[in-house]
Amino acid sequence: MSGDQLPQNALLVLGASEEHIPLYQEARRRGIPTIAVDMRSDAPAFPFADAAIKVSTRDADAIAEALGDTRPAGIVAGATDAALLTWRVLGLRYGMTYVYPQAALVGLDKAALHRVVASCGVAGYGWAASDDPGEVASKAAGLRFPLMVKPVDGSGSNGVTRVTRPDGLPAAIARARAYSASRTVIAEEFIHGRQLTIDLFLRDGKSAMTCIKDQRLVAGRSVVRRISTAQLSPAQHRHLEGVAERLCRALGIVNGPANFDLVLGEDGHGRIIEANPRLSGDSIPRLHEAALGVNVVGALIALALGEPFDAYLTPTRNAHAGVELLGSPLDVEGELATWEGVAEARNVPGVTGIELYAQPGDPVHPHDQSGHKIGMITAAGPSPADVSVALDKAISLLRPIVRPTREES
Repeated sequence: MSGDQLPQNALLVLGASEEHIPLYQEARRRGIPTIAVDMRSDAPAFPFADAAIKVSTRDADAIAEALGDTRPAGIVAGATDAALLTWRVLGLRYGMTYVYPQAALVGLDKAALHRVVASCGVAGYGWAASDDPGEVASKAAGLRFPLMVKPVDGSGSNGVTRVTRPDGLPAAIARARAYSASRTVIAEEFIHGRQLTIDLFLRDGKSAMTCIKDQRLVAGRSVVRRISTAQLSPAQHRHLEGVAERLCRALGIVNGPANFDLVLGEDGHGRIIEANPRLSGDSIPRLHEAALGVNVVGALIALALGEPFDAYLTPTRNAHAGVELLGSPLDVEGELATWEGVAEARNVPGVTGIELYAQPGDPVHPHDQSGHKIGMITAAGPSPADVSVALDKAISLLRPIVRPTREES
């Protein structure tokens, strides 16, 4: 689409994955036109946008060229690391009220993040990183096993391997390098403790909304399957919120969203595993709405447009909530034949939403990374047990029927 066909005073949304659909829905609810940017011609959020630019979200110059004389009213990115630098570059180019902070880009480099964590006085753990496979293997061999080997600039659990012995390092390092744009690998000591994630939306350097959640992984993989609001003591909540706020300030995030994966260790210290200086993916905004009645998507759009956003973050309820992320039942490539039990699952007491990202005929990959999920279920209730019961019942009814592809057969 050429610049003279694009709507003026629109919200430019960098990304059109399924994770971005709530951004388009919220903008349409508010009567704000949207321009979607994504290089995929079949991006699932395109039907929700008023116009589309089919180029990479990493290419700021190409986006500006496609916009032509069209000047956006605001620019926003959702649950994607790929667009964060572009978000900043275009914000400066168009003189937006909100410009993504330069310092926050450090959070995309796992080695640099370790240095930021140390500078904040936050508890850390052993790690080694290098773009030389031999060097990282040599350094990693001196750490405490098991180790998590990852691309230093990766996200979504791509290329992550748990290694229990030094002889497993070469293969894990080769896999991680394949997923790294910089060909750099980091090995980190595995931290035993409670797997948590914390989301914040900051206003003037303080969290206006904090939600801490437990994570349950897919068996045998470093991929999240279920996320649910955590029961913590007030002291634990204050400690973890304080850690996250300190890191946000170090990353230059004064206003806006951020989320961190962390482990609450047996010593009571929260240790940061991943930093995501942006809105959460995996339908977490839906969880926040179900649990607290807040609208972080609405707050982000208001921030991007230079409008007050406090009202979107004022809690209207105090419930527990959870999200079940649905993946293929197969460990091989497949094709979705159909979904069974959709209506029955929607009617389970406590279920607040079901979204299906794959349709019959779509290719379905093994659920070995976050981007391979094919749907999600959200539930809410007065207690974690109520939420767990609702999700368990819903996933027993909602079944993706996936057939192996001919090659796999």
